[in-house]
Amino acid sequence: MTKTLCRLPTALSILFAATLASSLHADSPSADARHGTITDTALEAARVVADEAISERPNALPRGQFHLPETGDVIGERYTVTVKNHEETLIDIARRHNIGFEEIRMANPEVSLWVPGEGTEVVIPSRYLLPSVPREGVVINLSELRLYYYPADNPGIVETYPVSVGREEFATPVGVTRTTIKVKDPAWAPPASMRREAAERGDPPPAIVPPGPDNPLGEHAILLDMPSYLIHGTNRPDGVGMRVSRGCIRMYPEDIESLYERLPSGTKVNLIDAPFKAGWAEDGTLFAQSFPQLEENMDSFEPLLNALKQISEKTEGDNITVDYAQIKHAIEQPDGHMIALYGPQAPKKEPAPLKWDGDLLDALKLESTAKLESDS
Repeated sequence: MTKTLCRLPTALSILFAATLASSLHADSPSADARHGTITDTALEAARVVADEAISERPNALPRGQFHLPETGDVIGERYTVTVKNHEETLIDIARRHNIGFEEIRMANPEVSLWVPGEGTEVVIPSRYLLPSVPREGVVINLSELRLYYYPADNPGIVETYPVSVGREEFATPVGVTRTTIKVKDPAWAPPASMRREAAERGDPPPAIVPPGPDNPLGEHAILLDMPSYLIHGTNRPDGVGMRVSRGCIRMYPEDIESLYERLPSGTKVNLIDAPFKAGWAEDGTLFAQSFPQLEENMDSFEPLLNALKQISEKTEGDNITVDYAQIKHAIEQPDGHMIALYGPQAPKKEPAPLKWDGDLLDALKLESTAKLESDS
């Protein structure tokens, strides 16, 4: 049975409901940005601080945009900023720098989310490995909680933004689809599952939530050619970069606003789950990244073998060795950090040779050999 997740009415009824509901919006309660929701004033402030953040980071392009490398797979730079306002949270800083909740948390495990403190240095993990799939249209890596967009009319650029995806019981599916209709100020119809949950609590939601600060879809929605799934904004931006939705792809309001204007209808959308990524930097360094694996996909592949296979594909035909222990550690403690496995930026030590031919027994032998060498 297909689950009804982030459900909207049909395209025509969305537009009709949005228009009709605008007259009801004046009586709807205002939202409090301090509690995770966003008002028009808060959205405008977010746009301003996002623009200011451009001057703080190495990339001089607009928010989320990077030049595609002439060779290799690495974009962006990892950098640090200093907290200047004692009232600023780590989540505020993440949003200003186009980073999601989990990304900023994993990059700064010792820093308080709510009171980082004036003068604290905060790491901005704004360096990315492009997913190993065709660089076209939109690519959403569910484990990474990040969207990549390769605009056809600007082939030298890639855009990337943090997103929220479906939590375990409402998992966002893997597959290839496309964008269909774009809706400004959409109305929202709570799905049947949510209505049942609310009824059990004695607090049934309205049949239609009109546009405004209480609407969880935010101000922009891009429908996908998959029933019940869409890319949209949110009235609770603090949750962007977490697994919190009922299957839809949530973005910061300022990010979906920007994408909405430029993303053509009919654009390919490739939903992938790649918890481990490997790729080359332009200087010949082989990097890897590992993210927490989605629970619902844990039976689809063995993480370590999947990682070894990817490394093998990236190094096919090259007579190189990598540190097997580094790969194993990254899989066992996935934190999104980019690690250098080989090349100019890799640690200067003799790694255990890595050979991979797709056989589980060989991988297990390799692990045993590496352990014996480390113990000797």
